[in-house]
Amino acid sequence: MRVTKASLAALAFLFGGALATPALAAGDAVHIDRQAWSFSGFTGQFDQAQLQRGFQVYKDICAACHGLDRVRFRNLFEAGGPEFDEEAVKALAASWPNQITDGPDDQGKMFERPALQSDPVRGPFKNSNEARAANNGALPPDLSLIAKARTTHYTGTWWAHPFSMLRDIATGYQEGGADYLYALLTGYQPAPEGFHLAEGMSYNAAFPGHQFAMPEMLSKDSFVTYQDGTGSLDQNARDVAAFLAWSADPSLNERKRIGWLVILYLIVTTGLLYAGKRRIWAKAH
Repeated sequence: MRVTKASLAALAFLFGGALATPALAAGDAVHIDRQAWSFSGFTGQFDQAQLQRGFQVYKDICAACHGLDRVRFRNLFEAGGPEFDEEAVKALAASWPNQITDGPDDQGKMFERPALQSDPVRGPFKNSNEARAANNGALPPDLSLIAKARTTHYTGTWWAHPFSMLRDIATGYQEGGADYLYALLTGYQPAPEGFHLAEGMSYNAAFPGHQFAMPEMLSKDSFVTYQDGTGSLDQNARDVAAFLAWSADPSLNERKRIGWLVILYLIVTTGLLYAGKRRIWAKAH
């Protein structure tokens, strides 16, 4: 086989890039500690009570700026999620402050109406320009898929990176988004001496560059108190991170249940096929 300069350059780019990426990550990325989640691993499932608490944190804190455009109100009472009472969800949708733009009506005009259980959980802003104008130019992202859009980054040495990847595969690690969100919400700190913090920014130890446009909404002294009287910064952050992990993957419970049934089916089928093969070829001899 003839090796050309072009093929050598392609191989150098491929393997050079593979080795350089972890090295860059080790220098630039922020280390995020992994947390224990009920939905982690191959058998983990969302905790219904935690999702309900997480939605309360979202409603009381996050909904002031962020929407959940890919989450319908009806999802809040469906199996595998928070599983609120259906009538309570209908009442919640009807009283949700961010109404739905609908229409046109008989006069050809758009109008506002209360949300129905089939409508998405809207944020307070009609468009991105309005959102930026209300937040000093920063655009609050929709949180529906934020746990999939954000994740942790490897920060070790390049030669240990393959082993870290193998460990993640072996353990079914997919909670990077929840780990990142938890670290972000608990990562607000006073800026260290000598650090230049731009006007309107907050220092966050978990955010790359540490300059974060979102102000500290939860703190050790200001947090959501649950109906049972409990609550803390750590618990609020953990619960809302779990809720946002569910909003990004609402079928996780069912997907894992079906996955194990499929594996069991394949094991039984493999055994039957092997037994059938042994019997057929035994007669041939």
